[in-house]
Order: sequence, then C-alpha cells, then structure tokens
Amino acid sequence: MNLASLLDTWGDTNVLALAGALVGFIFGFAAQRSRFCTRAAVIDFCEGRTRERLSVWWLGFGACLVGVQALVFLGGLKPADARYIAMPGSISGAVLGGLFFGMGMILTRGCASRLLILSASGNLRAVLTGLVFAVTVQTSISGWLAPVRKAVLGWWPVDGGPSRDLLHITGLGATGGLALALLALATGFYFFFKTHPQRWGLAAWALITGLSIALGWGLTQAIASTSFEAIQIQSLSFSSASAEMLMRVLSSATSPSVGFDAGMLPATFVGALLGAVVGGEFKFEGFKTENKLGHYLTGAVLMGFGAVLATGCTVGAGLTGGAIFSLTAWLTLIAIWFGAAAAWRLHRTMGWAI
Repeated sequence: MNLASLLDTWGDTNVLALAGALVGFIFGFAAQRSRFCTRAAVIDFCEGRTRERLSVWWLGFGACLVGVQALVFLGGLKPADARYIAMPGSISGAVLGGLFFGMGMILTRGCASRLLILSASGNLRAVLTGLVFAVTVQTSISGWLAPVRKAVLGWWPVDGGPSRDLLHITGLGATGGLALALLALATGFYFFFKTHPQRWGLAAWALITGLSIALGWGLTQAIASTSFEAIQIQSLSFSSASAEMLMRVLSSATSPSVGFDAGMLPATFVGALLGAVVGGEFKFEGFKTENKLGHYLTGAVLMGFGAVLATGCTVGAGLTGGAIFSLTAWLTLIAIWFGAAAAWRLHRTMGWAI
C-alpha cells in the first residue's frame, strides 16, 4: 500500500500521528540508550573535557545535519516551507528564549526531551518538572505570560522567507549546507572515537538519535507532497507537543486536532521506557535531601517561557530547526549554550550540586 492509499484509507491526521509515533519511538529508544543530553554536553564543554556526553551529542548533531541536508540536496525536503523559515520570527525571542531555556536546563538537570526520557526511566523529579514545564508553555502561549511573550517578540522581529534562511543569507545554498553538515559529522566521529575507540554501539545509538529528526522531516514532507490538504512539514519538538498533550489530558473538547505531535510525544515515552527496561536502568527515583525543589521548579518555568519565546527547545529549535539552517534556530541553540554555561558558573560559585 503506497502513501496515497494510506492517506485515503486512514486520513491525513491519523497518518501524521502514525509518522510522529514512529519517529518518536525511534528517538526515545535511541536517545535513552545513548544518553543523548544537551545539558550534559554543555557541562563537559564548560569543564574542558571531551568526554562521552559531549562527543555523543556532537555525533548525534552531525548525523542530524547530514540526514536533513541530504534530504534537501536530493529534493526530498523543502525547508522554505517549514515554519522555522517560512513564518515571521524574532531575533529577540530567539536570543532571550535560548538564554532562559539554557539556564533553566541546568537547574532542572535536563532539557524538555531529556526530562521526558528520564520520566520514562522512573525519575519522579523529571515527571513533576516536565508537568510544570508544560503548564508554563501553555501559560506563555495563551495565559498570564502571553503579553510578556508578545512584547519580547516585538523588540526585534524578522520576516519569514530568505531573511530566516542562513544558507540563503550566506549564499552557500544546498551544496554548502551539505558540505557543512558532512564536516560536522566528520568532527563528531573524530572526537567520539578519540575518547571512545571501542564504543561502536554507543556511536550507533547517537547516530540513530540524530537521523530520527531527518526521518521526521522526510515523512512529513512526503505526506504534505501527497495530500490534497495543507500539511505543515515538521519534525521533533517537545515544547508545543508538551502543551498539546496537557490540553488533551485536561479537556478533550478544547484539545487540538490529532497530528504529528499527538503521536510523537507518547511514543517517545514508550521508546525511552523500553530502552530503560532493556538496559536494566528503570527505577523509581524521587527527591533526595541534596535535590532542591525550588531549583527544579524555577528551571521548569524558565525553560517553558524560553521555549515559547524561541519557538522550540534544544531538540525543536536546536536540532530540528538548526538542521535546516534557520537563522533564529541557530541563534537559539547558541544562546542555550551560553545560558547553560552561565548557570553552570553560578552553580560552581554558589557551591550547588550540578
């Protein structure tokens, strides 16, 4: 049965949800097995160490770039149609949102996707933090924080289209994008096997983690190209998906229509849960005396508000948007690293556990 037949039989939204479930399950399992974590990578970088966590992140990031840019080069993806480029954006939102998200990520001991994966492993701190994160995202979209969000986004807006496309701005084009992606992947391999020469299994899971984002872009582009309806091409992003799932739980009458995110989020949880069980790493874990509840809650609020300002998290903006070379996505990713580094320095100065 081809894609057109699937769309006719099951409907566009259900096929999108199935695509999201497939991509989410692969990402959840691979990210759990590789321990893919931007927060851990930042800490390794700040400590001047090229250890497992930084090398895993860089290898996954390189694989993501190569997978997505190969799709673009071969005509399987039209990044100009993606919301990270096509829609108007905000430089101020990207920078400030990234800084807030990065600081919050250190306080909560994980970004949005990592909290979901930790929750699937039995970490009850991550469950509570993820819930506060989702509530803050929804509050920032249409609640108390919405006026503040709108004001910040208005400080430095940027038009959609070529103004948000780094490959267009720099004149590199699709060929240049693929060349940069291959360079990133090559350096990822170099640093990984320099420190872990025998860890082929770990490298494979890191590569699959990054390539799952390319799979999401490719599947939604294929559905959009086949369907007679207007379909938004997308890939993994956990901020808006978290708020959407929260609304589904609270009220089915006001929840958004089923789509990619509806399948992606629960499937990511299931994939991570299976990964934790297979690896013998599932165990319930709550707050301990050295855990600071205030840090977790403050960090969750900072991440939630920052994710909405930046229109994405470390995965949504940093990898999914960064892989198509969206200007605002790259600004967000850089700001996340700066914000996380500043929070790491604060923790070291105050003597807090990191």
